[in-house]
Amino acid sequence: MPTVLGVFDSEKTAQQAINRMKENGISEERISLVAKRDKGQDMEAGGEMGGEEQDLTDGTVTGGALGGIGGILAGAGLLAVPGVGPILAAGPLAAGLSGVAAGGIAGALVDYGVDEDTGERYAQEVEQGRILVAAEETDENRVSEVANILRENGAYDVEQH
Repeated sequence: MPTVLGVFDSEKTAQQAINRMKENGISEERISLVAKRDKGQDMEAGGEMGGEEQDLTDGTVTGGALGGIGGILAGAGLLAVPGVGPILAAGPLAAGLSGVAAGGIAGALVDYGVDEDTGERYAQEVEQGRILVAAEETDENRVSEVANILRENGAYDVEQH
């Protein structure tokens, strides 16, 4: 299934792109988001993330409430990625990240169908604090529409895989 990925510098522009995709009929279950979180960010006062991985597959998260960009996709949750720290993830990509042990974000992207070099590049973007948004599209004719939505809302490094 073709996947379109794009990188955003801000939560606001990523949120706009996701909302626009949903308005244009892209199912929320086909949209993924991965963003680095500083310890305590978007968490309730006194909430601790701890060193445990969170299970994102059932949409539940312990240790705090997510706000901002975490609230735009169902099942968004935090987990600890070795060498990166807390990651906010939602969508099909989140399932790959929830079982991450050795490969980190790049490994999850490779499992998702992205080549290794591209996976490393996108992983570095997330590690530097940027937001990765991906959308799967079964209709080949809509792939360029999804890419355009990402670009029109501020994404760069937009690619199809």
